[in-house]
Amino acid sequence: MELDYVPLLQIQRELQGLPRNYERFRQYLRTMIGSNGDTLGLPPLGIVNPMGREHVTALLEALLALDADGIAARALAEASSNLANEPGPFKVGLVVADDLKGGWTNRYDYEFKLRFGFGPVASGGARPKWLKDFWLTCVLWSSEPATEQRVRAAVLTTVYRAAYLQRNGPARTLRDMLAQEGHVMKSAGCTGPTLDADDVAYTREVLTPFLDSEDKRTAIECLFGDAAGRTLGFTPRGLSAWAGLALALQDAQPHDPAKGK
Repeated sequence: MELDYVPLLQIQRELQGLPRNYERFRQYLRTMIGSNGDTLGLPPLGIVNPMGREHVTALLEALLALDADGIAARALAEASSNLANEPGPFKVGLVVADDLKGGWTNRYDYEFKLRFGFGPVASGGARPKWLKDFWLTCVLWSSEPATEQRVRAAVLTTVYRAAYLQRNGPARTLRDMLAQEGHVMKSAGCTGPTLDADDVAYTREVLTPFLDSEDKRTAIECLFGDAAGRTLGFTPRGLSAWAGLALALQDAQPHDPAKGK
């Protein structure tokens, strides 16, 4: 996989420094759209809230102070050596999505699209005319503080997911989604989300009847848990936060006979 990291955090910070009015929105569009006006030059900015408030500015400043772009570039270099035989090339960008106060950004709806969207990577299709390059968008969330671990996870899960999709195609059933995300999180070295043993057993019992479901609503309820479902008016199933993903990560780990799992 040929992976080219493009620093975008400073660009986002500069947009945040403009007065919060229509001119900022116009500059955001000019920045995202290519100079010829018919291609997206920086498509990862499409998930950004162009009218973000002070909390977004504070997070971007914290990320820049952390050297998040450097952390991301180094994580990408690690992944590149492991994915050298996978098809490419891709440009990779790190952006902040405003799930805290961004009126149109529901975290879990976006999480679903980012993980399971059927874009060119998943379908193996040709690049659309409005894209100069294929991009992988790595997302941090305005509701979470800046940490090196979050930056690395955002980058590594994104690139390992792209590789998985190229090999296996898009996940359509809940079973497929659990397998995909378990593999991705394990490959990226994620240590969470986790559940205790009783909660794992309960989650497995709840999810089993839905494993062949292809319904987005059911998938969100099962993967992300009741708290996520409530933000979209979905059915509570008695599941902890990120329950399905925690189960997926556990099931992706090597079997340890000494621990009976």
